[in-house]
Amino acid sequence: MLDHEKLVAFGATTDASRAARFYGESLGLRVRSDDAFALVLEANGVELRLQKVAAFAPQPFTVLGWQVRDLSTTLEALQGRGVRVEPFAGMSQDALGAWDAPSGARVAWFKDPDGNVLSVAQYPAG
Repeated sequence: MLDHEKLVAFGATTDASRAARFYGESLGLRVRSDDAFALVLEANGVELRLQKVAAFAPQPFTVLGWQVRDLSTTLEALQGRGVRVEPFAGMSQDALGAWDAPSGARVAWFKDPDGNVLSVAQYPAG
């Protein structure tokens, strides 16, 4: 039933101005609106609503991710904009911070200013 409807992604932020700079300037998303309830961004046609909250505990797992064509190029661009790739214990990550998953995907993680874990991944052709 919902497979033909437009998806909306949600997250949380304790500082909308800081989040707007990170998601807008560092990640290149378009800020659509900023009201008393949420900072609303657009990611390739998908609405991302960062709810404004007084406090929250970020989860230790990925809450939002992007599938990219070329992970190395994407990571270099993100790092050039000040985004720091997160190392994870027990995962063999290369010099750019990418991990080779058993599926053949290459994945890297980073955090937004509120500590939300985000990812970029390149999937094998097929």
